[in-house]
Amino acid sequence: MTGSADTATPVESPCNRICRIDPATRLCVGCHRSIDEIAAWGRMTPAERCTVMAELPARRPSP
Repeated sequence: MTGSADTATPVESPCNRICRIDPATRLCVGCHRSIDEIAAWGRMTPAERCTVMAELPARRPSP
């Protein structure tokens, strides 16, 4: 593989069942996705999912 998203391989949801939207950030406190990303996850292509997954670490609060 060349480092690009493999479109045949599904990208698992980052949901960890801590589902609560933070009113300040408007992100889920468990997975750090926006409500729009959560709602669209099932319709996203693997490449779109990979893009979201790559953005999640930067959304996590600093310890």
